Amino acid sequence: MKLSTALAAVTLTAFTSLVQAIGPAPAPLAQRETLTIGFVKVGHLSPLLNIEEELKKFNIDVKRAEFVRYADARTALLSNTVDVSAVGPGDLAIAASQGSRNLIGLTGVAGSAKNLVVRKGVTINDWKDIAGKRIGIAPGSAVWFQFAMTLVERGIPYNSFTPVNIQGGGTAFIQAIKRGDIDAMVLWEPFESQAVAEGDAYFAKSLEYSQSKSVGAELGMLAASRDAMTNKREAVRRFLWVYLNAEDQMAKNNALFADAYSKYTGLPLAITKESSKIIKLGGVLTKEQIRLQAEASFKQGIIQKDVATEAAALYDDSMAREIKR
Repeated sequence: MKLSTALAAVTLTAFTSLVQAIGPAPAPLAQRETLTIGFVKVGHLSPLLNIEEELKKFNIDVKRAEFVRYADARTALLSNTVDVSAVGPGDLAIAASQGSRNLIGLTGVAGSAKNLVVRKGVTINDWKDIAGKRIGIAPGSAVWFQFAMTLVERGIPYNSFTPVNIQGGGTAFIQAIKRGDIDAMVLWEPFESQAVAEGDAYFAKSLEYSQSKSVGAELGMLAASRDAMTNKREAVRRFLWVYLNAEDQMAKNNALFADAYSKYTGLPLAITKESSKIIKLGGVLTKEQIRLQAEASFKQGIIQKDVATEAAALYDDSMAREIKR
């Protein structure tokens, strides 16, 4: 079995048992603490929905900071503007390449299959069909890493298509495909399912890009600043317990996940019901996957230093493993 095939098999197997049982709730903090939490409104982070109310039970107040992109959340963590947030798995390599150790990965959040989303009326049935097409991308995003590394591993030149850089959140991609500005897009949920549900696009089922050996299927990563892990460690532990507990419940009940997804993102339940079928809550990220992604990012010139070892050292899921039994 080839390495890429073996890794794909491992990842798909992992999807069937992503979430383990959660241990008993920790006691509330003896003294009141405040955590500044970054919120990115995407479906796989729906366990954040009631985080403020739940953390009050542990004597923790929440200050909210909302971000459209993982990149903005990464910047906030590195500058200690927020204590914890979701970022992209590739952000550890970016931080390490900048000489920073202030970003600590805590756990992955979810995995899913990823298919190119193609505008209705455009035919893309095979990888060769992307030649000459205008494909909307968010450079440096987690899904862009997945797509770009899949092309590399398949030997497909990146310049075989026309990349269209789209700034902002997923709504800008939806508008671009409605206007016909792009032929396809490399995007994330819930916007993928939204474009399909609204009749503007379809999933190119044969163009799957979540199984590259260098990136894998992980959709995001919970991370904390090193300062928070040093000075607010027990508050971070309770945040992580609340998140993983909510994640566990949603992973076992798709209706609960779809409802939380709708409330968290503000999207209609009809869309989140479909999108929630695609996403499998529970991290599939490992230290080795971080190392592989950093190594590939350097080889492809995405980052300018070989920081595979340093990036992997920034991922510490021991707290999450302690919480999960």
